[in-house]
Amino acid sequence: MAYMYILECVDGSYYTGSTKDLVRRLWQHQNGLGARHTAKRLPVKLVYCEFFDRVADAFAREKQVQGWTRKKKEALIAGDTNLLHEFAACQNESHYSHLNKPSSLNKSSSLSEVEGTVNEADKSPPRG
Repeated sequence: MAYMYILECVDGSYYTGSTKDLVRRLWQHQNGLGARHTAKRLPVKLVYCEFFDRVADAFAREKQVQGWTRKKKEALIAGDTNLLHEFAACQNESHYSHLNKPSSLNKSSSLSEVEGTVNEADKSPPRG
C-alpha cells in the first residue's frame, strides 16, 4: 500500500507528498523532520489522501498534483469534481475551445477599414 497526501501548513500553503507509511510520515512532518517546506510551517494537518497498490503510482500522482494550481488542489480536497474538471480545462489561446470564437479584430476598426486592408493586400505582387 502507498499513499499520495496533501498537508495544509499553518500559513495556509499546501504540501503534496507520497509515502509507504503514512502514519510515520505524518509524524515526521509534525516534528520538523519531513521536508523543509513543512518544517518552517508547523503545525501541519492532513487534508487529503489517496491510496495506491504500487509506490510508483502514488509517486506519479504526487508529481501530477504538485503541478496543479492552488484552486485545483482545493477542488480535489473538497471532492468537487465539477470544479476539478473546470480547473483542468486548458486555458491557452491555442486550445481547440478557442477556435470557434470570433477573431480578435481591433474593435475600433470598421468593416470598411478591414476590407480596404484586404483589398490593398490583393494588389501586392506575389512573393517569390
